Amino acid sequence: MADLASDKKSPEYFFMGLYVLVGAGAIMTTVGFFGCCGAARESQCLLGAFFACLLVIFAAEITAGVFAFIGKKVAIQEAQKIYEDIYDDYMKNPGGKVNKTIYHYHVALQCCGKDSIEQTALPCPENIQLPKNCLVEIQNVIDAHLHLVGIIGIAIAGTTIFGMVFSMVLCCAIRNTRDMI
Repeated sequence: MADLASDKKSPEYFFMGLYVLVGAGAIMTTVGFFGCCGAARESQCLLGAFFACLLVIFAAEITAGVFAFIGKKVAIQEAQKIYEDIYDDYMKNPGGKVNKTIYHYHVALQCCGKDSIEQTALPCPENIQLPKNCLVEIQNVIDAHLHLVGIIGIAIAGTTIFGMVFSMVLCCAIRNTRDMI
């Protein structure tokens, strides 16, 4: 992926996913701190903050999931456009840096070119018996992996709901023990 992203024509948002993941990790660390401290100190305030943060994260997960499935066609078109740009650059200058980039695409997708006619000039992997259209393969890969992302998202949302339920149960148990004393 570094070879694909290091090209000067790579889109600005190529690393945006990494930045989002780092930010989400920092937020989750803070939320986890609220939960641990709230449970250890039996603090209703910290457990309530933990619940509120989990609720916001749950809403963000649902929103991101909806946008991912709505924007699937746009993602496929952007990925195909990136390949077409690299393909056109390669056809203009077959010996340049693009040669390595287009070869990485071909190896990763097990395809070669946009059409079956022009594949003789492209750097194709040796182990492909029947060359496939890369634009179709990009669509197939995104379609196949977006379902996996959806399943993982549902599992994470279920875990978030599990955490919200237990934080409220613990918060209510703390309130009930304090009322008895």
